Amino acid sequence: MPFIISAIVIVHLLFLHQTGSNNPLGIKSDADKISFHPFFSFKDVVGFLILVRVLAWVRTVRPYALGDSENFIPANPLVTPPHIQPE
Repeated sequence: MPFIISAIVIVHLLFLHQTGSNNPLGIKSDADKISFHPFFSFKDVVGFLILVRVLAWVRTVRPYALGDSENFIPANPLVTPPHIQPE
């Protein structure tokens, strides 16, 4: 399934690169179309860099923000946890 989705994305990008982005006003002139590169490529790179920066901030400033709070409870080797029961 991932290979099929990747193939569809590649074909979609090829068609978008050949025909250009469509104008909502319906103007057919090539001068009025927005080329794929550098406009959409730059937008994608900026979005990716913002995402990486946010994830780096979460990793360095708040490393346990996405973790489970029960991971910090000390284990008691003499008591079986309540969710473990014999069959």
